Amino acid sequence: MTLIKWNPSMGKEKQTQTAPSLDSYFGSFFKNELFPKDYAGYMPSVNITESKDSYGIEVSAPGFEKKDFNLSISENVLTISGEKTAESVSEEKTYVRKEFNYGTFKRSFNLADLVDEDHIDAKYENGILKIELPKNDRAKSKNVKHIQIG
Repeated sequence: MTLIKWNPSMGKEKQTQTAPSLDSYFGSFFKNELFPKDYAGYMPSVNITESKDSYGIEVSAPGFEKKDFNLSISENVLTISGEKTAESVSEEKTYVRKEFNYGTFKRSFNLADLVDEDHIDAKYENGILKIELPKNDRAKSKNVKHIQIG
């Protein structure tokens, strides 16, 4: 099977080889790229790790500052939220393309009563928010139940 990139001029009357459409020159350069994007759906990537004594969450949020984050725990749910506002635009600059992400996000993680909530530690450095969630005694004791198959 051969895949062919769709071109909006496909299926139209024959265009001469000497006068291609403007779309063929500019492609998607002017399509939605210069207009503000809706960043309400911005969601930073996360890594979740587990060691013998703790869980770890790393949130990739470059360009943020410590004051841009809010962490809270309620009913065994850790909620990480953040807001990054756009910088004031100078009258001297005209953007041709602008891709920096601005907006708010909120991510929640179920801790399932396995974390010592009083000793959670969070640090933000080099664009990564690192949260260390120490395991409580319940999480550290790995009681394995064997189930008989009948």
